[in-house]
Amino acid sequence: MKNNNLIDKYTYRVEWSEEDNTHIAKCLEFPSLMAHGDTSSDALKEIEDVVTEAIEWMREDGEEIPEPFGLKKYKGNLTLRVPPELHKNLAIKSAEEGISINKYIISRISAAV
Repeated sequence: MKNNNLIDKYTYRVEWSEEDNTHIAKCLEFPSLMAHGDTSSDALKEIEDVVTEAIEWMREDGEEIPEPFGLKKYKGNLTLRVPPELHKNLAIKSAEEGISINKYIISRISAAV
């Protein structure tokens, strides 16, 4: 995929930073990159430029380019290790609600997200 085709498929976040008195933009697929701007639009344009440059450098160096989250195929399977006491508490809570541990965990995660 060409750079321009990827740039608008990545996941961006723009937030106001009171401490820095500016808008800070990030690309979630490139967590080490950020940019700023006087407006949220300026910050978004800046991070898109930074991501474009990063992709060019990565291609030159033969590095793998991160796939946009929106293009990935997710299976819906997670493997999660928890301490035994938490596992016990999850089993108790799910039994109290009359559902499986899996359904209980999904309901709690969904409520948090």
